[in-house]
Amino acid sequence: MDARRRGLEDVVIGTSAVSWVGGETGQLSYRGYDIADVVGHLGYEATAHLLIVGTPPARNPPIDLFRDLASRRGLPPSVEAVVDALDRRTLPMDALRTGISAGGIVGSPYPPTFEQGLDLISRAPTVLARFERRRRGLPPVPPDPELGHVANFLKMVEGAEPDPLRVWALESYFDIVADHGMNASTFALRVVLSTNSDLVSAASAAIGALKGPLHGGAPERVLDLLDRVREVPDVAGWIAEALARKERLMGFGHRAYKVEDPRAQLLREIAEKVARPDRFRQARQFEELALEELRRKRPDQRLNTNVEFYAAIVLEAVGLPRDLFPPTFALARTAGWVAHALEQVRDNRLIRPDVEYTGPSGLRLPANHPRRDSGS
Repeated sequence: MDARRRGLEDVVIGTSAVSWVGGETGQLSYRGYDIADVVGHLGYEATAHLLIVGTPPARNPPIDLFRDLASRRGLPPSVEAVVDALDRRTLPMDALRTGISAGGIVGSPYPPTFEQGLDLISRAPTVLARFERRRRGLPPVPPDPELGHVANFLKMVEGAEPDPLRVWALESYFDIVADHGMNASTFALRVVLSTNSDLVSAASAAIGALKGPLHGGAPERVLDLLDRVREVPDVAGWIAEALARKERLMGFGHRAYKVEDPRAQLLREIAEKVARPDRFRQARQFEELALEELRRKRPDQRLNTNVEFYAAIVLEAVGLPRDLFPPTFALARTAGWVAHALEQVRDNRLIRPDVEYTGPSGLRLPANHPRRDSGS
């Protein structure tokens, strides 16, 4: 079996009306609306409404959803205790997964509901912000019901009302990565739900999938890469040598897109407005040199800039610590996960793929092989 089929590439496992990924055309749409239009017009609450309800809200932001999400941000004392008990050396992604899982102790029965979904979206930022404050030796900042979803998250992390430009940049990022078809974490979520398990278990599985550097863990590695080459006199030569060693250039190539990732285009424009000029210039130069070398060395693979490259620049400019990048991605993706969860259970069927067995057959243990004790 070839590698494409081993990774389920081009294998259709169902239908969805949540989002569409045009890998050959470089397009992404939410419920039929192009991602550029969404980012240009909708805040995160409105984007969540579009993904979950299926239509853009009549008002922007949607007042009822805005208030409902804001009212659910507080954590039960039992969850606060779990988060506070975590070792400060815990990875933030693990802390988020643990906090979300702890929220299901009192029970969140199948099937998931709209209200359960709002709890997940609202509480996830509070879990992450509380852990971030605790590990820095600072007191938690309570949620502010007057602020929007993204502005409130930044305030809970930083302890002060954030600058509007940084809120705009992070909210745009949230919109851009809120959903992306049948990605690995969404697939994990839907597999768990297909067994009639609960939303908390499914979200925990999705966070586990998103933690991997081949899915959501790449942005911080992009910055590590750019830091490594900052003082390199010949960046083009460094890239050529790295590719000759078969090293992966983080931020380039995507399983779905054979042309430039449309999210990368949008994030490049945002990065130019919010990043330090020297960092943006460095990133732009590295991108151009990397694409030139990739097209020369690997023309058949059609490797282009992906969402992670400029996501790293934007998240750095917003002021988030690098190890907060993956769980912040998860916060944004909760809206898409809830939309897919509700879609999955409306017409559920157990997701149970087959596998081609390649091991031996017909083997028998020798007659003199020791037998297990019969228990007599």
